[in-house]
Parts: sequence; C-alpha cells; structure tokens
Amino acid sequence: MALVAGIDEAGFGPVLGPLVVSSSLFSVPDGLEGESMWRMLSGAVCRRASRRRWRVAIADSKRLYGGLRGGTGLEGLERGVLAMLACRGPAPGSLRELLETISPGAIDAARAYPWYSNGERSPSRNGSPLGGLDLPLPRSASGADVALASKALQKAMEQAGLKLLEIRSETVFEGEYNRLASASNKSLMLFDVTCRLLARLWEVAGSHRLIVHVDRQGGRLRYLSGLQRVFEGCSFKIIEEDADQSAYRVTRGPKEAEVRFAVNCEDRQLPVALASMASKYLRELSMELLNRFWAGLVPDLAPTAGYYADGRRFYQDIQPAARQLGVEERMLYRFC
Repeated sequence: MALVAGIDEAGFGPVLGPLVVSSSLFSVPDGLEGESMWRMLSGAVCRRASRRRWRVAIADSKRLYGGLRGGTGLEGLERGVLAMLACRGPAPGSLRELLETISPGAIDAARAYPWYSNGERSPSRNGSPLGGLDLPLPRSASGADVALASKALQKAMEQAGLKLLEIRSETVFEGEYNRLASASNKSLMLFDVTCRLLARLWEVAGSHRLIVHVDRQGGRLRYLSGLQRVFEGCSFKIIEEDADQSAYRVTRGPKEAEVRFAVNCEDRQLPVALASMASKYLRELSMELLNRFWAGLVPDLAPTAGYYADGRRFYQDIQPAARQLGVEERMLYRFC
C-alpha cells in the first residue's frame, strides 16, 4: 500500500478573512499510485457538477464555487467535501464539528476574533446573537444528497481499493497571517504553512511510501532548501526542476517520500483538487461569519469576498464599529 496526498490553499490574495491550506491523504494499492483517481472513481466522481445526485464533483474550487451572488454558492464545494468526510464517519453537522475533524487548532485561535467565535455572543443592533462556530451544516447542499453521494463514493473507493485517510487544514486567521508575513514575506509564509502539513504527512505515513502533490506556489521553481528544514536528518534527491514541475525524493533509512510541486496541480491530481475544495469551503464559511457579524453592526453593509478593492471598501465601511469595539487593525485587516 502507498499513500498519495495533495496540498492546496485558498485565501492567499485577499485582505480580509483567513488563509486556509489543506491536505487530503489517500491509501492506494501498490502499483496504482500513478493512476488517475478520477478514472479509478469514475462511477461516482466527475470533474464538474452533475445532475446525477450520486455523482460528486471533485475539481479545482474555483470551478465549483458560485461566489457570493452565484446561483449555487457553496453547494458544489460543500457536497464534495462533506460527502468525502462522510466516508470516514458522520458528516459534520456544524462548523465546530468540521473544525474538530479537519482543523482542530482553529477552534482556539478563533476565540480572538468576535466575528468567528462562538463563546461570547456577538453584539448586534437588535440584541440577537450573530454567527459563531455552531453555524449549522450543510449551508447550501441537501443533507440527503450528501448522504447519497457519500454512499456512492464509499462503494467506488472500495471497488478501487482507495481509502480517504484524512483531510487536514491549517487555518491562518488575520492576526497570525500578519505576524507570519511580517517576519518574512508572503511567499515564504505560504510555504512555511504548507510545510506544517508536509511534516504531518511524513509522520502519519509511517513506513508506507508517500507521494505528495502540491500546487506550485507562484513562480517558485526550487524548493530543496525549504524541504531540508522540514525533513531534518533526511537525504534528498532532485528528481526534476523545470517550468512544469519540481520533484524531490526524501529518504531516511527505509522511509521514503516524493514531494512534487506542479503547475495547475489541482487539474492533474484529485487529492490536490479535494484539498483546494476543503480550503475554499473553510474560508467561505469563515467569510459568512465575518459578513454576518459586521452586517449586524453596520446598516446597509454590502457583503464582501475579501479581495483587495472590495475588501478595502468593506474595511472602510466598518471602521467606526471596529473602533467602538476596540478591534485592533492587525486582527482584522491583512496588511502584507
């Protein structure tokens, strides 16, 4: 048995909301680690939304997310992520349960942000609570559809000999984002967060051969020095470094891993596409809480996706309320 993983992010460019970097990890029969998982799971998985309720779209999150004003909104992302997670156990029924499953560290970190946290009730004009980690799931998809899709996925994975071992996310909220980015730069910060997941995958893999596919980060071509910081005491071999892909072999005794950074990796590897979906899903749930919180304090506030121009508009609109609450700028707006 070999292990195949994918890593991708969502939220690297915006000025509001968290950066989320996720990994998905599958066990694969020996000799099939190079096969397309889309082909292996073709009876239950496709690359775009399907009218067949039992088929699940697993693809780059940008293709599936309908946006704030899209007709389907979160549905495509949500259905795929929750159906996959339901192959391992009960589907999360709230944002808190989702975080407990894939990003447990985010629960404590969220307490520093009233727009995300659930402990202290968020203030509002009419006194009613706004948002929080007990946000019920699913938001857009049908629970029945998620269950039906999960059953089809389970059957297809059993037939193919595949198994989802975990989805794991690093959720970097605004304050930590500013701290990490100011200590180096945005590109290095993203790689360092990615390395947290690489280190976990190396540990979880145990004695099994591990192959990790990572979407190439910007125009970066060489990753060896960064990998050497993560995998201390290991030997390294550069397999290739070119405009299309940078690949490395990591060994320590009998333990071995390959780490591959490739252009458009979410279109090449299903585990990367699933990681992209998990990252975007967590980020958009966080943005729902952020928009809901501030809309309860600022009349006629238009929601935002958090990207630069509209994020600046939103930030200026909420400034009086933020000052009244004593919110520090570094905890709300990403300056780097």
